[in-house]
Amino acid sequence: MSHLKAYLDTLARATAQTQATADGQSLPVEAAVDQAIEKAKAAHDAGNKIMIIGNGGSAGIASHTAIDFSKNASLRTLAFNDSSALTCLGNDFGYEHVFAKQIEFHGRPGDVLIAISSSGQSPNILNAVVAARAAKISVLTFSGFKPDNPLRSSGDLNFYVPAAEYGFVEIAHQTLLHAMLDLKIGWRPAV
Repeated sequence: MSHLKAYLDTLARATAQTQATADGQSLPVEAAVDQAIEKAKAAHDAGNKIMIIGNGGSAGIASHTAIDFSKNASLRTLAFNDSSALTCLGNDFGYEHVFAKQIEFHGRPGDVLIAISSSGQSPNILNAVVAARAAKISVLTFSGFKPDNPLRSSGDLNFYVPAAEYGFVEIAHQTLLHAMLDLKIGWRPAV
């Protein structure tokens, strides 16, 4: 087997083995994706917004998803990774609070936060979830690496990719988020 085929097979397995939970209970990933789409749509229909956060590669996923959700699904969506905001808030409050502060400034009850962290251990992501909870904001989490990472159990809906490599986890997160978008706008398998 070629290295590329093995890589692609590993990626497909990691994505297919994604696990979902809600309120501490396992649920089928398809049901969780459907619930996530409904949460996003309900927030938008009520005049609220979706906020997406992540660091590094996850920040890129957050930006990509925010523009796609806005442009292609007509859902009010923002990514909180503006460099001036991050450096200002990091300087004034510490990097561990750069997303929590933005949620305090902009979040409203009924909004939805999508928190992405491959490790599920990033302090700034975990603090943002706490801020979202305090503001009565629904939380969707996307994590990987260790099955007991703290982010995995902190959302209303949690998606966990059982892989220990950044690439596999990040691509699976992007795939799941794109599936939410594509299914929301009506994609169906060709017959």
